Amino acid sequence: MSNIAATEDHYTSTGVDNRKLMMWIFLGSDCLFFGSFIATYLVYRNRSLAGPYPNEILDIPITTVSTFVLLMSSLAMVMGLSYVQQGRQVLGRYWTLATALLGMVFLGFQVYEFSHFAHIGLTPRTNIFGTTFFTMTGFHGAHVTFGVIWLLILAFSRLASSFKQKMLIFASFISVIIAMAGLMMTETLDVIPHMPFSLAISVTIIGILGLIASLYMLRVPDTEPAKVSKEEENLELAGLYWHFVDIVWIVIFTVVYLVSAKDGAPLL
Repeated sequence: MSNIAATEDHYTSTGVDNRKLMMWIFLGSDCLFFGSFIATYLVYRNRSLAGPYPNEILDIPITTVSTFVLLMSSLAMVMGLSYVQQGRQVLGRYWTLATALLGMVFLGFQVYEFSHFAHIGLTPRTNIFGTTFFTMTGFHGAHVTFGVIWLLILAFSRLASSFKQKMLIFASFISVIIAMAGLMMTETLDVIPHMPFSLAISVTIIGILGLIASLYMLRVPDTEPAKVSKEEENLELAGLYWHFVDIVWIVIFTVVYLVSAKDGAPLL
């Protein structure tokens, strides 16, 4: 009887689990934040009196690639949840990690973009475009960062039980950071300037090899299927959050990079 009561305590009068209901309420409130930022951007669009202007700095091809990466992370999230629901631990863990790692790659693109804009003179204090752009995309980037951390903790603490598996998940996370740091040392990206090309390539290769080795050794299951299936709800909550972040980015990408791409100096 106590077990039945404990189970019922997790549900509201709507029949929806209380944690899922709270997540929907949180996402609804977050819609208000992002809606305010996007509305502010549109209201002050094309009103900057000093450059640089969107048509001078926005790089549509690069941002399109980063958008594709984020959309693929949503696909990985769906695959991860599906495999966890089936009790297939290894594939569930792989796809959950893939979601987090693709999120990290997206953040790498954002770091490059912010650094590039700063080098050519656009900061939050430069003009109205800079203020609204950095506020909106930075707020979204913070959400992606939180989602990546959440997914890594979930994979680390829930989808792996042995110390070895936990360390391999941590190693894969560090390997991606190393690989991205190496790429940012190259002259093409120049986020970390004045680095020898040989060093940049060496760091990138070390990161990629570390990632491959970590993922290869993670192929062996170490958790009972019954335990994995219990994490379905936790992963589903993370999935709701992650899909919301992706949808918001589609709106931001459309408003900033497609609609405003040709905006220049205002016509006075």
